[in-house]
Amino acid sequence: MTSSVEKILAEEFKLGEEQVAKTVALIDEGNTIPFIARYRKEVTGSLDDTVLRDLNDRLAYLRGIEKRREEVKSLIDAQGKLTPEISAAIDAASTLTEVDDIYRPFRPKRKTRASVAREKGLEPLAELIESQPDSYDRPLEEIAADYVSEEKGVADAGAALAGAMDIIAENISDNASCRKSVRTLTTEYGLIVSKAAKDEDSVYSNYYDFSEKIKKILPHRILAINRGETEGFLKVSVDPGSDLIEAYLSNKFITNPSSPAKEYMAAAIADSYQRLIAPSVEREIRNDLTDSASEGAIKVFGDNLKHLLMQPPLRGKTVMGFDPGYRTGCKLGIVDRTGRVIDTAVIYPTKPQERIKESGQKVTALVRKYGVDVIAIGNGTASKESEIFIANLIREAGLHCKYIIVSEAGASVYSASKLGAEEFPDFDVTQRSAVSIARRLQDPLAELVKIDPKSIGVGQYQHDMKPARLDESLRGVVEDCVNSVGVDLNTASYSLLSYISGISSAVAKNIVKYREENGEFTSRAELLKVPKLGAKAFEQCAGFLRVSGGDECLDETAVHPESYGAARKLLSKFGYSEAEIRSGGLKLLGRKVAEAGKERLSDELGVGVPTLEDIVGELEKPGRDVRDSFDAPILRDDILDINSLKEGMVLTGTVRNVIDFGAFVDIGVHQDGLVHISRISNKYIKHPSEVLSVGDVVRVKVLSVDVQKKRIALTMRFTEDEQ
Repeated sequence: MTSSVEKILAEEFKLGEEQVAKTVALIDEGNTIPFIARYRKEVTGSLDDTVLRDLNDRLAYLRGIEKRREEVKSLIDAQGKLTPEISAAIDAASTLTEVDDIYRPFRPKRKTRASVAREKGLEPLAELIESQPDSYDRPLEEIAADYVSEEKGVADAGAALAGAMDIIAENISDNASCRKSVRTLTTEYGLIVSKAAKDEDSVYSNYYDFSEKIKKILPHRILAINRGETEGFLKVSVDPGSDLIEAYLSNKFITNPSSPAKEYMAAAIADSYQRLIAPSVEREIRNDLTDSASEGAIKVFGDNLKHLLMQPPLRGKTVMGFDPGYRTGCKLGIVDRTGRVIDTAVIYPTKPQERIKESGQKVTALVRKYGVDVIAIGNGTASKESEIFIANLIREAGLHCKYIIVSEAGASVYSASKLGAEEFPDFDVTQRSAVSIARRLQDPLAELVKIDPKSIGVGQYQHDMKPARLDESLRGVVEDCVNSVGVDLNTASYSLLSYISGISSAVAKNIVKYREENGEFTSRAELLKVPKLGAKAFEQCAGFLRVSGGDECLDETAVHPESYGAARKLLSKFGYSEAEIRSGGLKLLGRKVAEAGKERLSDELGVGVPTLEDIVGELEKPGRDVRDSFDAPILRDDILDINSLKEGMVLTGTVRNVIDFGAFVDIGVHQDGLVHISRISNKYIKHPSEVLSVGDVVRVKVLSVDVQKKRIALTMRFTEDEQ
């Protein structure tokens, strides 16, 4: 039987209720998202990790609402005021805000104008006004005089009426349906307005006299306006279209327009809206806009991060990492084809020393000595001078190597971290940075997991988001990437292992320690000897860890140990030996399985069709790397300068960042060019991510160049003749 939460999830995600119930059960049992996505496809209907994470987030939110509903019911019931109608209204509330609106009249209040008026005994007068009869037995001013009390602090009839209207104003403000309607009307018809807070030019000048409908404003504008407000450049407000709202409130609360109480009700309504409702609703709407914009920005950040982490490794290349600098020189770190550091050096080709000849001789000697294939130059300080130096050296010395500019975002964070110090205790910070730059070209995923994802530089307004939510989301992205690729149990760093499904930081350290003390793992099963790695953790992690050349050939694949029996039956049925897996894979297995019938064969093997398909895929291409389907990095041997760019030039570049209003593309001139969203595609797109991803190699045309401001405008829209 499905719960109300599961029914809501099924409706929102357009899934079957039973499918959702089984997926939720897997989550509640402590299974990780990567494990569920990969090894429980029969249960979930092959939901991928992105959908599973979204479903998990929504599940947590809906359960939070359920918990809050019960808390509110209990609090109201403790006051003896819980009625079936109130209980039903709480159950029908679909957001935390709506639940809190219902609780508002019952919430213990700090001292307010209304509470003071109640203490003065003015509530009966307020009720009399709210009843709005056709007439009173005498004028309201005379009735109000009955409440004058020197002892209670009611000086005259005017003070009594003012206090009564304060009570009415608070009652209106505490009305849940009223607040919901005002919020809806403001969102539908209101405007976000920003004005300059100071007479000073800034990056926020576009918002110095800006307004846009709340329901249409784009997320990146919300985040920009918020930051401008925080930095003191903007004053931001909500223009709610108050005439419409006050008309609604009048229609709702003035039930008898001919009553003598009408003018008092109208005054109380206006006061309630302007003093109590509008400021509160404005805060709520702006918070909702910010939360929505932040979630969108986090999603874009996550998508960018995923594509950056999933860049294909540059296999089999010896790389020289080149960390540019001025006064302290440029640090070099050479790593062999396996990522092992084989040499380091310091050269001074830049100002102030400019020992260009000496530096050239040293680099030339190192390139030739170690057979360096690629020089990876960091894109930070002195990068352009370093690129010119290396490009000239390759040409003049006839070196048989290429170079590439590599984003060094986060390299300094890693270099100064405890992890960097543990990995290279004898290196200084800049030497570690040079090695990190080289390794992130060889294997982006393995190196970038050592760095806080927020420091990698593929986000937008990340400093304005809730840190915990951002960290949670980005960690999920890294987990999905690491587990989709898998890691070698005998070479993986502690950082990499800590992202594997079911492995905590403590267990990751224990795995590395066990490996150091006992030598390489010879099988996945040996993991069970690692301290604190129990049966549940083994179930979650085993399929994502590879053991090459060990006792069990299936340990080299993504086939989970729980499916080894089915895999061996499959091999036996078609006459394959396990040794053939290691000799390059079973190329014709998929065709044979299709001919035999997947449904019939899965029943025979005791596994579902999705698991059978995964087993076949692994046995056909054991050890395959999903990253190989992405574009390889562009290697260069000559330099292009921003001053060389001309309007109309057609170039090939690599997408470095995708944001709400476009994408930044590295075209080899140190300064990335911007392709505005309107120039990405010939068809309409809502977001650049529909077409582009970080790491994509794209063809672009130069639209304009502003050398002074270092701005390059690009387009991906070509005429038929240019295509």
